[in-house]
Amino acid sequence: MAHGTTLGARLYSGETSFEFIATRKRWYAVSALLLAISIGTIVFQGLQLGIEFKGGSSYTVTKAEATVEEARAAVESAGVSSEVIVQSVGNDKIRVQTGSLSNAESNAVQDSLAAKFAIDVESIDTQIIGPSWGEEITKKALYGLFAFLIAVMLYLAMTFEPKMAIAAIAAVLHDVIITVGIYALVGFDVTPATVIGFLTILGYSLYDTVIVFDKVRENTKSITSTGKSTYSQATNLAVNQTIVRSVNTSVIALLPVGAILFVGAGLLGAGTLKDLSLALFIGLAIGTYSSLFIAPQILSGLREREPAMIALTKRVNARSGASTPVVATEAAAEVSQNRGPRNQPKRKGKKK
Repeated sequence: MAHGTTLGARLYSGETSFEFIATRKRWYAVSALLLAISIGTIVFQGLQLGIEFKGGSSYTVTKAEATVEEARAAVESAGVSSEVIVQSVGNDKIRVQTGSLSNAESNAVQDSLAAKFAIDVESIDTQIIGPSWGEEITKKALYGLFAFLIAVMLYLAMTFEPKMAIAAIAAVLHDVIITVGIYALVGFDVTPATVIGFLTILGYSLYDTVIVFDKVRENTKSITSTGKSTYSQATNLAVNQTIVRSVNTSVIALLPVGAILFVGAGLLGAGTLKDLSLALFIGLAIGTYSSLFIAPQILSGLREREPAMIALTKRVNARSGASTPVVATEAAAEVSQNRGPRNQPKRKGKKK
């Protein structure tokens, strides 16, 4: 080993290597557990939709001495008790969110809050969003998500290959489901800022995956003609060559997002930052994980089932003199079993 050689250099040259592809079942099991928890949380607990999506009213009172308990009591005294969410925003603001109210009910809530905190009604920041507007916002959010996924799949299919597009989209869906599940578990409101955060993490996750896939394409450009390694081995090398860059980029991105989440939202109480920063923080971490442990594994599994790659695996293993595949894939193992175990001892006998 050369003096001063870094871990990144050893990973890039193949001198040091971590097994990402051969241990794919382990990572699939981890992701399956996370997906099951996320889906279960979404189904049984559901998302806490903000008034922008379901419609409703929002009243923000600015007063240093205001408390959540006093605001809740004021709303209840106005005759409104269902779908009421009262939150403290910063050190001097209280936000009250309710379901859809009539004009009379809305005026009663404003009057009650003004009387409770001894302020003018005009000083209360009031927002009223109808159910139809919420439905329209929901439709636009879903349209944006589907349009994004379709555009990305077409781009990857034209730039790389269809199976890379399939693997990348599978990883993106994996990231979205887990992020939404954690969001439902925490119970934060889903707002337009949350949707922006989701779209942002989709782009970031794809960026990381494309970096890995570009290296996979470079390593497998003439793999069937050279026959030096299997597709799984070349893919594993690509992941090792890009892991340092992916981790460094993710850590640098997570630091400012973490500052926004824990300082801006946690200490300063900036509610709008909380919605965006939580989605970004979870999504960035999950996106890095999927680009290293899910997308390359799915791609390798799809490509190793091709007849040309199965034949390549046999040639590589025969050249290395191994009795079993160096990087075993399910497809190659099935073909070997279907041809019968009795053929292999005969080939070994001829070599002797």
